[in-house]
Parts: sequence; structure tokens; C-alpha cells
Amino acid sequence: MAKRDNAAEQMNEFKKAQMRPDDITTGTGAPVGLKTASLTAGPRGPILLQDFVFTDEMAHFNRERIPERVVHAKGAGAFGYFEVTHDISKYCKAKIFEHVGKKTPIAVRFSTVGGEKGSADTARDPRGFAVKFYTDEGNWDLVGNNTPIFFIRDPILFPSFIHTQKRNPVTNLKDPDMFWDFISLRPETTHQVSFLFSDRGTPDGYRKMNGYGSHTFKLINDKGVPHYCKFHFKTDQGIKCLMADKAGNLTGTDPDYATRDLFNAINAGDFPSWTFFIQVMTFEEAEKFRWNPFDLTKVWPHAEFPLIPVGRMVLNRNPKNYHAEVEQLAFSPAHMVPGIEASPDKMLQGRLYSYSDTHRHRLGSNYLQIPVNCPFNTKVANYQRDGPQVVNDNQGGAPNYFPNSFSGPNDVDNKMESTFHVSGDVQRYSTAHDDNFTQVGTFWNKVLTPDERNRLVENIAGHLKDAQDFIQKRAVSNFAQADPEFGRKLTQAIGQYKSHAVGSQL
Repeated sequence: MAKRDNAAEQMNEFKKAQMRPDDITTGTGAPVGLKTASLTAGPRGPILLQDFVFTDEMAHFNRERIPERVVHAKGAGAFGYFEVTHDISKYCKAKIFEHVGKKTPIAVRFSTVGGEKGSADTARDPRGFAVKFYTDEGNWDLVGNNTPIFFIRDPILFPSFIHTQKRNPVTNLKDPDMFWDFISLRPETTHQVSFLFSDRGTPDGYRKMNGYGSHTFKLINDKGVPHYCKFHFKTDQGIKCLMADKAGNLTGTDPDYATRDLFNAINAGDFPSWTFFIQVMTFEEAEKFRWNPFDLTKVWPHAEFPLIPVGRMVLNRNPKNYHAEVEQLAFSPAHMVPGIEASPDKMLQGRLYSYSDTHRHRLGSNYLQIPVNCPFNTKVANYQRDGPQVVNDNQGGAPNYFPNSFSGPNDVDNKMESTFHVSGDVQRYSTAHDDNFTQVGTFWNKVLTPDERNRLVENIAGHLKDAQDFIQKRAVSNFAQADPEFGRKLTQAIGQYKSHAVGSQL
């Protein structure tokens, strides 16, 4: 037999580690005499209702799948630590950064965005990059992607955008008209779409891609001075991408390619790591900046806001059980700690609500008590009680109301959020006509090589060709506004597809 990889050998490794097989029990811990037969009235008779071994097994089986995530359904997870390598206390008072050399345990989940749980790891799709830091002051979740930008800048568009990435409600098929109609009607998508159809649209596994907090956040130091911030994870393995043909082949031959690659690397002791950086912008700089610094469709230029090194993230443990530690692993951008706060970024503000809300739907109101989500480096003390699936002591006999006279937990004066001033007329502000193309032009002219531009054009044309003509023209017009050459090459590439189609019909 050919040599099997570490992932394929998992069952054999378990067998070696197990001294002897355990006795089978029911969910209540009672031993089971015979697991291969139901309790029946005679050898051919009906099953008895009293057969708890059977009903216990089936009732659990009927409920063993929790709803998959609406987005980021397919993913892989791992565990490790974050170590501070540089002092940033002048920007941030969070205990996680309190001294060089401090280590904090972490959990990480990588994912694709649009596909279902059984979809391929090698799809052309952004990759989720979510990190849970189990800090001394509670859990901090940094929930981002492998791109520093996103398709839209207002969260009210998010459900519609995701619907276009999913399936047509009639045909149950992916629909290029849906995708490109929305994309072309919302020109702010042009930047992220260009990134998506470039080489980086299909990373070569999860280890060889960067991660970004993407949003603008706010750091507060111990003097209460705030700075705006962006977070960056740079892969120490080097960025590597799959060309479209290889990604397509792997979709058929190894759809779990990235999951397998991550598991096998960690299992073999080849622990992946990322260097963690921040960009910092003062409030004064933000007020005077030439575009909205909270716009998720744009980056902060590194020449103006250089990367500041902070630390290193290392993944050195695979999950002990995927469902317990990855499928139930729940992240939310609202999970922040003192010293790290939200900015006015509209997309971030929308996510602060939606993530925790969806976890309560998927996992229940006590999802934070699940071991992998529990802030185990600190003690939870609040006035939340009861609900389904309480798995701790429900805070014992402590008072469940506040204020009280019986030594219930008190608020902490020196942990107040920072003060900031907000003013403006309340209305719905359209951003459709903001500058949607300058940074796309920079990406085309200054980031991509000529070969990478050609592949970007071919990748877009290969997908856009299946949309209707009027949608194609509108989409090409957007790319042409980023750079006329971009538009011309797309027009030519789509024209070649049409010529081949006509020729094949003759």
C-alpha cells in the first residue's frame, strides 16, 4: 500500500494510543450489552418502546447536525498561541500586549465564504481568517478575511450580496446573472472583485495566505488616548496561490485540499506562523484624510501608514474533535477587551450585532459556555442566567439582579469605554457615488505584473461570459473606469469567447 499521509492515519494513531477499547454506554453512562441488535418481541417482532439503547441512539442522531453557518460554512481550525515581540503600549492598554514575551492561547478558523459545508476548499472565493485570543480580560475575537478590503461598505447590502453568491431560488444553481448584476450595479465592489479574480483569489491552502482584520478599529492606551488601527497577519510561509487550472483540478480530485494541508502540517510538527502588525492613524489624520478612512472597500496606503510589528501567531495543535472545537467555535467582532474598541466603520457596526445573533440561533443562548468559546483565562461574573444547555454551575447562589446588597459582581470604574464625540444629521446617506475606482487603478498598475493582469482578465472573462450582454457591458464599464486598458482587455477576452461560441455552432 502506498504511504498514507497523517490525516489518513488518524484512526490508526487513535488505536495505538488506546490501551484497550472502552465499554459502550448510553448517553446516561449505562453499559450496553449488545450494540448490534434492537430490543424486540421475538426475533421477528416489533421493537419495544422501552428500548432506551435504541431511542437514545436515534434521538441523538436525529439532532447531531446543527445548522451550518449561513456564510463561511466550510472551514478548518487549529490552536496555538500569540506571542508579543514588540511593545505597543503607547497605543493600546489591552493586557494581551502588556509586555514583550507574553503568550496568549488562541483558536483560529479558516474558511471559504460562499459555499456550503461540503463545497471545495479550492473555490475562487475570499477566505475567512478568524482568531480568538483567550486573554486575561476575556476573549477577543479578530474576525477578518485574507483580503484587506470587502465588496460593500454598508451592511444593509450584505444579505443581498450573499444571496448573489448562493443559489438561484428557482433553479438551485449558482447564477452568473445574479452575481454580475449585483456586482455591476454596486461599483464599490470593483476593488474586491479585482482582488478575487486575481491570483490571490485561490490561495494554496490556508497556511500560505495573509489575514486581515480588514475593518478600522480603535486602540486606547492607559492614558485614554485613542488611535484608529488596522490589523494585519503576514504569513511566514510566504504567499502562494493556485492557478485557475490547478484549482479546478483539485476541486474534483481533492476538494478538502486546504483542510488536509493544514492538518498534516501541524501533525508533522511543521507549525505555521504569521507575523502580526498594526497600522495606526490619529484622529486628526482621519479628519483630514482624502477619503473615508472607515470605508471597507479601501486600504490605508502603507507608505503613509507603515506596518508596525507587534507579535507572532503560531498554530501547533489540531482539533481533538472537529465538531466540538471547530464547528461550535463561534466568533464575533463584538467580542472585544479593554483597550480595543469599534470605530465608525459601518460594516463593522453591522457585524457587531449580526455575528452574536446568528450564534444564538445556531448554538443556543448559552453558546459562550461551550468549552471552545468559554473565556477560560478569566472568570465570567454577570447577571445572565438559565436558558437551554447551561453547562456550568449557572453562577450558583449569586444574585441574579443588579444593583443588589448581597455581594453580587460590581461594575469596574477604570474599565469604561473611551469617550468620543458624535454629531450629524440622522438620515440614510448613499455612498454609491464615492470614489470606487482610484484604488482599483492602483491595484492594476502598481501591484499586478503584466502576467498577473492577463490572468485577472482571463479569470473575470471566463466567469462574466455567462452573464447577459447588458450585464457584461455594465461590468466592463466599471473596470474601464479603474483603467481604460483593463476595460479594453476584458472586452477583447469576452469577444473571443463569443467568437468561439459562434464558430462551434457553424
